Amino acid sequence: MPNPTPETGDAEEIPFDKLREECGVFAVCGHPEASNIAYLGLYALQHRGQESAGIASSDGRLIHTYRGMGRVAELFTPEVLGGLPGNMAIGHTRYSTAGDTVLLNAQPFSVHCNKGRIAVAHNGNITNAAELRRELEREGSIFQASSDSEVILHLVARSRERTLAGALREALLQLEGAFSLVFLAEDRILVARDPNGFRPLAFGQMEFSGGHTCHVFASETCAFDLINAVYLNDVEPGEMVIVGPEGMTRERYAPLRDHSHCVFEHVYFSRPDSIVFGRPVQESRENLGRRLARECPVDADVVVPVPDSGTAAAIGYAAESGIPFRQALIRNHYVGRTFIEPSQAIRDFGVKLKLNPVRHLLEGRRVILVDDSIVRGTTSRKIVRMVRNAGAREVHLRISCPPTISPCFYGVDTPVPAELIAANHSVEEIRRFVEADSVAYLSLGGLREAVSDFNHDFCYACYTGNYPTELVNIDELMSARDRR
Repeated sequence: MPNPTPETGDAEEIPFDKLREECGVFAVCGHPEASNIAYLGLYALQHRGQESAGIASSDGRLIHTYRGMGRVAELFTPEVLGGLPGNMAIGHTRYSTAGDTVLLNAQPFSVHCNKGRIAVAHNGNITNAAELRRELEREGSIFQASSDSEVILHLVARSRERTLAGALREALLQLEGAFSLVFLAEDRILVARDPNGFRPLAFGQMEFSGGHTCHVFASETCAFDLINAVYLNDVEPGEMVIVGPEGMTRERYAPLRDHSHCVFEHVYFSRPDSIVFGRPVQESRENLGRRLARECPVDADVVVPVPDSGTAAAIGYAAESGIPFRQALIRNHYVGRTFIEPSQAIRDFGVKLKLNPVRHLLEGRRVILVDDSIVRGTTSRKIVRMVRNAGAREVHLRISCPPTISPCFYGVDTPVPAELIAANHSVEEIRRFVEADSVAYLSLGGLREAVSDFNHDFCYACYTGNYPTELVNIDELMSARDRR
């Protein structure tokens, strides 16, 4: 079979052939060291974005913002955090799509307008952003960045509502698609979630010295664990929460819609120690592995995960099948992206820099290799070859989700359909391409059962091509996403 996914050496293919989520958000209101708490929250959310990060804080009069390219720990030195005073802060960590990786697109965005000084951080993808942007530009708006998040600020600034809450409510009703937003004003924090609830947004409470408490919000509850906050609940789809001098108020700004939680949060994105959409991620992933073992059994000697995202599913597969679990691929957690070079000779080291086989666990054995997805197939092929070269007698690839056949427009950096191997090739063709002895995917029904989706609350568009919202123009959405 001809190579269906030629290796171009771009950032999409290296270091892993995975779908990527674009960002994580965090907010804290009422803590005397708000920027330090935001730093810790972003540190816990670093897996959601590693290319840029930013924090905006308010001291009651001014909003102070610092954004930079790189990882959280590299950017936020004690000196930088010392320049972010106040008892309120929001933060953002970003993974860009195939478009611009530039400081202009780093968040939070901060402006001074007729509603005062405001800053915003956004997780998701607004599907009608291009249409809204054209309309705003025709009316005289000037944009600095290519991110759809900037559109939100323009809508708020141009609103004739007198209060920030009113202006935000009006702006939110014009947006389509996925958004979990954290807004910072001079004296309050506002957070909101799209009516479908595509992306997660949890809220909690944190106690600090003197018995005082403050409110915190985050994309995942693992951020609460680090700061010793208590997870209370999720911001509901279509809900806006305001925390200010008068306390916390919650209101529904949009009519009820069917929920469309991103199931890939449980398959891959979120940390296994998080509770996402009210459900433990580790439990979901072990269930994925158990159901995969029932649906796709194979006679083998060891179950080996592709770390880290395949580990929990492999544990479930081993437990259900009775085949021993072995950590036979060791991941190097200290590799950044500095090795991405234009030279093909350097690119070929990509997987080896990330993974190394434990030969004595693989030699002469029939191996079940468990991973969370195959996107283009190029990295899967390299890993299968690596396991064979370490002495495995057979390699059986088991994937803990259905085949990915469609792009996502709700905050996941999915390749175009032409680059999705499962959109264009049969399972047998994929098996030959990745050079495995067998390949099998979890069924859609098995995925639904694993995440206990009895009420049809999850979005499966990347596996079915059935999108839960009206999309303005798919071609335009693809090109707009590539510019971000």
